[in-house]
Amino acid sequence: RQAVGEAAISGTVSLAPQLAAKVKPDDTVFIFARAEKGSRMPLAILSKSFRELPMTFTLDDSSAMAPGMKLSTAGAVIVVARVSRAGNATAQSGDLEGTVGPIRPGSKDIQLKIDKVLP
Repeated sequence: RQAVGEAAISGTVSLAPQLAAKVKPDDTVFIFARAEKGSRMPLAILSKSFRELPMTFTLDDSSAMAPGMKLSTAGAVIVVARVSRAGNATAQSGDLEGTVGPIRPGSKDIQLKIDKVLP
């Protein structure tokens, strides 16, 4: 078993310059990790204000959404950053998103770029 600190995923989130006109400073940014296979429920999630970007982040067991669903127990995960106009974590058409993965818990210096618009 990995220690909690070893299972943390950390890196930087930024926005692709070509999407800058599509966001407002008060938009919500969700940064989360979900298992590569199985449930799409995030294992760990953070919520930030867009005005904080670019920013560094750390996802670990302390940012878990549900007890028993921990980043430290996952194999490979997909890390997602999503700008939500509506302010909720469910993806909606027009949200901006970037993904990295699959990667293993414990990965550091992830470069997560929000670079696409959801259809």
